[in-house]
Amino acid sequence: MALPRPGAAFWAGLGLAGLGLWHALLAPLPLLARLEQVTEDWRQQLRSQPVTPHPDIAIVDLDESSLQALGHWPWPRERLAALSDELLQRQQVAALGVDLVFPEPTPGDPALARAWQGRPVLTGFYLSADRGGLRSGQPPQPLFALPGPRPSGLPPWNGLAANTPTLAAAAPRGGFFNVVPDTDGLVRSVPGVAVLDGQAWPSLALAMALQAAGQPAVQPELQAAGAGRAPLLEALRVLPAGQAAQRLALDEHGQWRVPFQGPGGPGGGSFRYLSAAEVLAGHLPAGSLRGQLVLLGSSAPGLADLRATPVNPALPGVEIHALMLAGLLGGHLAQRPAWAPGYEAGLILLTLTATAWAVRRRSPARALTALAGVGAAVVGQALAWQQADRVLPLASALLLGGLYAAALLTRGLMHEWQQRRTLQRLFEQYLPPARARALAARGDTQALEASNRELTILFCDLRGFTTLSEHLPPQALRDLLNRYFGTVTDIVHRHGGTLDKFIGDAAMAFWNAPIAQPDHAVRAVRAALDLAQAAGPLSAQLRAQGLPGVRFGIGLATGTVCVGDLGTPQRRTYTAVGDAVNLAARLEALTRELDVALLVADSTRAACGQQLDAAVDWLEVDECQVKGRQQSVTVFTVLPASSPNRSTQQAQVQNWVLALRAARGDDARTARALLASLQQSLMPDAAALSTAPSHATAPAPWAALCARLSARLAQAPEADGTP
Repeated sequence: MALPRPGAAFWAGLGLAGLGLWHALLAPLPLLARLEQVTEDWRQQLRSQPVTPHPDIAIVDLDESSLQALGHWPWPRERLAALSDELLQRQQVAALGVDLVFPEPTPGDPALARAWQGRPVLTGFYLSADRGGLRSGQPPQPLFALPGPRPSGLPPWNGLAANTPTLAAAAPRGGFFNVVPDTDGLVRSVPGVAVLDGQAWPSLALAMALQAAGQPAVQPELQAAGAGRAPLLEALRVLPAGQAAQRLALDEHGQWRVPFQGPGGPGGGSFRYLSAAEVLAGHLPAGSLRGQLVLLGSSAPGLADLRATPVNPALPGVEIHALMLAGLLGGHLAQRPAWAPGYEAGLILLTLTATAWAVRRRSPARALTALAGVGAAVVGQALAWQQADRVLPLASALLLGGLYAAALLTRGLMHEWQQRRTLQRLFEQYLPPARARALAARGDTQALEASNRELTILFCDLRGFTTLSEHLPPQALRDLLNRYFGTVTDIVHRHGGTLDKFIGDAAMAFWNAPIAQPDHAVRAVRAALDLAQAAGPLSAQLRAQGLPGVRFGIGLATGTVCVGDLGTPQRRTYTAVGDAVNLAARLEALTRELDVALLVADSTRAACGQQLDAAVDWLEVDECQVKGRQQSVTVFTVLPASSPNRSTQQAQVQNWVLALRAARGDDARTARALLASLQQSLMPDAAALSTAPSHATAPAPWAALCARLSARLAQAPEADGTP
């Protein structure tokens, strides 16, 4: 068995899946990466609520007021030495982290070195990746030596700017204060360690955290990254003396996410900012900063240490180090785990699969399930960040899933629109335009499916069409048929019928499909009456143009038939087939034999019930044997109730029924008497009625019926057996 060919939706999903896997596993796509950054910023902003200042961390700020009060930067090293003495001696801070670098020697270096000597001072230095790899000054002591090449993913630093040897000897510990902005210029992460010449140095924040922990040993935790690739630095293992080891996980670039708190800055409330000029002036009571970890940095714009971040477009760089230090002390620094690419790839595939599962079926339950899945992914990502310090990707899966959903929905809408257009074009062949548009707007494709349904079927044809076509030229014949078909179409549509087809000079229509019509039989009878009455005006129009007049033959039957879109793949049509269809066609043919314009099967008479009793009188024609059926059918014709004397017409109908029953009961004498009485009421000159029925003034179909019953009674024996 041949497998179905994949459709456009399959290829769209496959293309989006390939795009997502390329982004997650091989090379991040700028658009998806930027979207991930935007959503992460939004989540960070939701997490970053204003808090009270950290109780263990303070910032001494070389702010604008300090520079105005004490002079522009750089300050003399002696002044910095005095500031250091104030913090380390009088304020008794636990550690002083210097977010500044002094690579050039000055006469004041010895004074500053004496202030730092033997005290908990952690200095900073700056790493560079310039082409020249220039180096100046002497960096602090490294954290550890690496046994092999630089771990993959870490920035390729090749130069540095550190303090002078004099200052480095006085304060041998410290860390780098580099921050690495993302491609959009915002700082979201800070490296935990940096590698240069096989040595690993801590960040300034990590160096201060280790100082607060008693300078424990630190070991790298490396993970193999595959053949031909350097290992990954997966984590740092901190080994405090006499305590359990602490694991600090890193992302694939050796970084941690900055744990922003509030908007930041001197008025942001995350940390206590102290003006350097006020501290130097001794405005703080002695011991006000006892036991605290203090960072010395600047918020002054002129010192160019303001960083663009998701929560603040100009956050002082020293506060970024303070935030990292707070995260290390609290044990909560989030990072993107090494397995994030595989997680992202799996989430993309799962999202695309769930989207196809939910959208293509258009099931509300499936849609709600898919939305619940999206909500679970969002909540799970938030919990992973909040509880497990894991930053997991989410935006790429949501975007690709949304694009796929939009593509599927668009394709579905286009398919539905095309289907409705097809339905409309199809039903416009059978229904009035307004009904065809309404049916197509509902998009009810099941209306086309073949099903068994009770219909009332009408057949109508031109009497004597064969003779007409033999004597009329083709152009005149075409005009005749066009007028006739136009009349039939207008009347059928006016009564809500479905015009099935034209068969030569015959037309077939039915009611109760494709739209359900509980009164389908009544509608069909009314349409048949209008068709019978339309023959006269149409004949008059044709005669006025030199064309022969016409007469209609109409047959109606009701029954359960198969109706729907039937045929072959090459040619299909919306039609009905079944016994009632055959019966209606046979009754239409029988109108020629009985010389009655309209014949209605007893099934249609029964379906109408009493709904037409106020508008018409039902006249039973006879029990007839139709071709192809073993059982006889009782057929009726319909007399409009618009005659001047309704009671006289009803009496005539009753008289006819009695005569017909007497004839069926072999009571010829009674039947003749009743027929004579009926003929007398119809026309005083009964002889004229029998000799010239075509010119009789009695209303149709009395002349033909009376003549047929008279001929039947002429051959019937009397009740006593005599002819």
